[in-house]
Amino acid sequence: SDALRLTLDRVRLDGVAPGAVPARLRIALHGAAAGRGAAPGQGQGALPGARVMTTAHLAPPQGPAEPGGFDFRRHAWFQRLGAVGYTRAPLVLVAPPGRDLWLFRLRMAAAARVRAALPGDTGGFAAAVTTGDRSGVGQATLEALRASNLAHLLAISGLHMGLLAGFVFAAIRLALAAIPVLALRLPARKIAAGAAIAAAAGYFALSGGNVATERAFVMTVVLLGAVMVDRRAFSLRAVALAALVVLTLRPDSLLGPGFQMSFAATTALIAVFGALRDRQIRLGPRWLAPVAGVALSSLVAGLATAPVAAAHFNTLAHYGLAANLLAVPVMGLVVIPAAVLAVLLAPFGLEAAGLEAMGLGLGWILGVAHWAAGLPGARGHLPSPGPWVLPMFALGMLFVILWQGRARLAGFVPAATAVLLWSGAERPAVLIADTGALVGAMTPQGRALSKPRGAGFVAGIWLENDGDDAAQPEAAARWPQSDAGLRTARVGARQVIHVQGKRAVLGMTGCTEAQILVAAVPLALDGPCLVLDPPRLRLTGAVALGADGKLRTARDPARRRLWSGPE
Repeated sequence: SDALRLTLDRVRLDGVAPGAVPARLRIALHGAAAGRGAAPGQGQGALPGARVMTTAHLAPPQGPAEPGGFDFRRHAWFQRLGAVGYTRAPLVLVAPPGRDLWLFRLRMAAAARVRAALPGDTGGFAAAVTTGDRSGVGQATLEALRASNLAHLLAISGLHMGLLAGFVFAAIRLALAAIPVLALRLPARKIAAGAAIAAAAGYFALSGGNVATERAFVMTVVLLGAVMVDRRAFSLRAVALAALVVLTLRPDSLLGPGFQMSFAATTALIAVFGALRDRQIRLGPRWLAPVAGVALSSLVAGLATAPVAAAHFNTLAHYGLAANLLAVPVMGLVVIPAAVLAVLLAPFGLEAAGLEAMGLGLGWILGVAHWAAGLPGARGHLPSPGPWVLPMFALGMLFVILWQGRARLAGFVPAATAVLLWSGAERPAVLIADTGALVGAMTPQGRALSKPRGAGFVAGIWLENDGDDAAQPEAAARWPQSDAGLRTARVGARQVIHVQGKRAVLGMTGCTEAQILVAAVPLALDGPCLVLDPPRLRLTGAVALGADGKLRTARDPARRRLWSGPE
């Protein structure tokens, strides 16, 4: 919704015992709270470090939209978020920011300065790659970047950190080499590596240090540290060490797409280019080698990350390779050097020259993104794989990379098996939301939804996991016409009935054993049927019904976790 979100700590809630107050909560600012219609000065409460007061609608973090789906409660638990919600009331500033969070305020000031110099999506893109603040990028541009497989350029990750560190390393080393007195007496390579680590640390601090940037910084320090101790920088041992450091600091990142895509790309690139180095295979003549290297690295990284991206996001960017070949070199040759120049000139108020060059490069990248996204069939859709598909594929490819000799070819067997399992993946015949407000039944035309409006977030997740690009109203039109207030779906011998509206609820007087009744309000019925109403769904979470009639629930009392919440 493009709404500004605030994370609050040291929370006090009226009418709630201190022991029950969450450590942190997050609210989105809408209406007057976002500054629209607010009195002058009321928006200043949204400053890092400020103490604010407001009224808000809060709810506990929700569980998976379907059994086996992404569990936001687990994600929120690791972030120490105990509640999420929104407010339309203006913020009341209780106390101005203190001395803490000064770095965060510096980041926001830098982002505002960049957006002032480069308005529009170009400025938002520039702020994203310098400070990690993506709030200036519009939804249309974000969708174009996703459809063209260029959205990874928004996140400060290994590409940005590597380009920055590589640029600083090369510049310092060339500068020292240009002075014979220094070049003959100083270890220029190690000094350049130390300077690159310092630059990467500054970039890491300025970017906010999210998970993706943390991974990239650890990897950069490991590689440049290897240079400083005269070890081979690009090796699979360095990748393993970086992964161990990241997982020690953030163990939950193992299940996230960012960790998986980052290390999949890095492992594949080091394996492929290491094999080319060991076999002394050249990428054409010397003048063509840089272009061929960019093309090969984009191809390898794209192939390595495509299964992970498809498994998590259910999409494939068909023109992603072409878009990356046109955009990534500009990021390395224009955008990152221009950003370094702008930072060096900023203390003198002369950063405009660097930002202008940066804007030209980012304008080209955005143009490539919109061009690729506008091509026919730019984005494909895939259903979610089973839980063992991605681990089996990863283990197979790791065996190919790590094992020696011809026996490594055996790793293609589990990888191919995973692809076959994915191609035959079956989605649930019926899905039931954990509020009882929505039911989705699989039909030959795709999933039919019981409502054209309402529970839109859950509906979008179900259709996305089906590999279906239909909108909710289109999916609702697939449901066969039935009695007013009742939506009926049959799975084998069982009948699922979604009861909608007060009149339909009052009209339900009984049921049979083969029926499953779903409602968003409590149902009091005499009969042997299974009733899934809010009191029952609070215990089970979302429900899935397979083609064999077997029920699966998102919450399993026998497998409680720290983030499961109260029964």
